[in-house]
Amino acid sequence: MYQGNSHRYEQMTYNRAGYSGLKLSALGLGLWHNFGSVDPFEKQKKLIHQAFDLGITYYDLANNYGPIPGSAEENFGKIMQDDMRGHRYEMVIATKAGYEMWPGPYGNWASRKSIIASADQSLRRLQLDYVDIFYSHRPDPHTPAEETALALNQLVLEGKALYIGISNYSGSQTARMVRIFQELKTPFIVNQVRYNMFNRDVEQGLFPVLKREKKAAVAFSPLSQGLLTDKYLNGIPADSRAKKTTSPFLHPTQVEQTLVTVRQLNEVAKKRGQTLAEMALAWNLRQNAVASVIVGASRPEQLVDNCQALENLEFSTSELSLIDKILAEQADIAWKAK
Repeated sequence: MYQGNSHRYEQMTYNRAGYSGLKLSALGLGLWHNFGSVDPFEKQKKLIHQAFDLGITYYDLANNYGPIPGSAEENFGKIMQDDMRGHRYEMVIATKAGYEMWPGPYGNWASRKSIIASADQSLRRLQLDYVDIFYSHRPDPHTPAEETALALNQLVLEGKALYIGISNYSGSQTARMVRIFQELKTPFIVNQVRYNMFNRDVEQGLFPVLKREKKAAVAFSPLSQGLLTDKYLNGIPADSRAKKTTSPFLHPTQVEQTLVTVRQLNEVAKKRGQTLAEMALAWNLRQNAVASVIVGASRPEQLVDNCQALENLEFSTSELSLIDKILAEQADIAWKAK
């Protein structure tokens, strides 16, 4: 039986999720990749154990994570039953509904039927009575926001979720949901969004709303699919995601267009005594709105390396100015390439 590291809470930072009483580990483990039916189960267990040993308490899933869709929840549920049952109350487990999960008109988006059916299915796969956070994975242009909010609120009333989150909602969409949830007295606490050095739109449109409404952000894709690491500094490795032409998230052109910028950022990281990945994670966490940053991993050692970022979270004004200048030049390059 797995025994957790007794010193795990000494090495992790925990941030309050907005104005709520819930604290999230500064780094959370995302199960989007490497936890599906095609991935070795023993390897998945090692990743979960390593994360918990490092003080990571936030585990981020969705109904369609796999492949096959649903298998990440099933595998996580097995690990919970086999090894982690005694630690359930130390873990913040989140899942989502909103992207296509099953055929037909009800296995997608955010209608009342889709959300409640998906939540029930997720709990069965996870073998849990409740999740700590249940997210609407994306706004639904075909369903009234009130209907989505009422469905999410029902999950709380039925004890299937402790808190509610939304994901990929804009600033204006978030403000509207805040108003509805306030009337319902729903414990809505967080918006999960893509945020990294190459994707900064939320700084202007969303973060001011979260600050005003005392809600938190959870950031995914903090390393921009691996661009903000040292993986591509010397070319594109044969086994990398960018080399796989089937990947819809990263392709060789992106690597080539950002290579000069990544090398400049890497020099800044070196002067800080960090790897580029560590600096990128610390840069995300510099934002007061960001309570947690979701990292993925294919090896336990990657989680250990990522946690090194927490040893240097402070940036000087000159460092931030230099990073902004480098990123502004990259944005100009990207605009001209369109």
